[in-house]
Amino acid sequence: MGMHRDDLADFLRQARGRLTPRDVGLIEGTRRRTPGLRREEVAALAGMSVDYYMRLEQARSPQPSVQILAALTHALRLTTDERDHLYLLAGHRPPEGARAGEYLRPSLLYLLDRLENVPVQVLSDLGDLLAQNDMAQALFGCVCTVAAEDRNVVLRWFTEPDVRGHFADEDREEQARQLVADLRAAVARRGNDAASRALVTRLRAASEEFATLWDRHEVAVRRSHPWRLKHPELGKIEFDCELLATPAADQRLRIFTPPPGGTEPLDMLRLLGPQHRHGIAAARTEESGAPA
Repeated sequence: MGMHRDDLADFLRQARGRLTPRDVGLIEGTRRRTPGLRREEVAALAGMSVDYYMRLEQARSPQPSVQILAALTHALRLTTDERDHLYLLAGHRPPEGARAGEYLRPSLLYLLDRLENVPVQVLSDLGDLLAQNDMAQALFGCVCTVAAEDRNVVLRWFTEPDVRGHFADEDREEQARQLVADLRAAVARRGNDAASRALVTRLRAASEEFATLWDRHEVAVRRSHPWRLKHPELGKIEFDCELLATPAADQRLRIFTPPPGGTEPLDMLRLLGPQHRHGIAAARTEESGAPA
């Protein structure tokens, strides 16, 4: 990532000009020719020399470190979006956003209820299933009876042989590779935190296949891909799967839509009614631990 010195300098000047001393807890004073903070005030708030900050605003500085950018973010009272913009202008990747853990925003739950015609799930970045609507529950199996620590799509794929039996034979190898590559990307984004280390350790101990794939160090964030599943009532069903970002850095929305002209299986499932759909899901869970 390259540094955009002129744009960075302009952004810093504009951000400084939008603040008043009162905004940052300083005395207003007199003799201010122009609105905004003075350069020396920003430098003091950020804990850097006035000369260095001046060179930043004059587009004459070397690339600032992430520590300098964090200090400027605080000194200039930047929002999250402004902070990310600052990092990008300085040639750095923005810090990871806030994590929600297992907490689901009311807006996400509302969306699950409204998208009732297609399967929708909310997953953590590590593959933990956090919520799903009725259609997803019917198609992929209810996980409500599964222990909380096992509600992970990667874990179930590599530790429960029956799970992959619901996928087309020719897709299983690629599905395994994609799951591991996506998990590898998530672990790196998290900085190899305790949760990701625990999951990888458990998977390596439980599955030689996972360990082999993990050691390849393949990385690929899953965004959109086809799914071909074997449903116990409706037979083979094809989907286009889209993974959408949510406001939380550690949650994703997974939406399954039929390909053009392929809506009949979902129409049939929908016509069976909620009670029958739950019955199918429960039966699948009891029989084989179907995938989430």
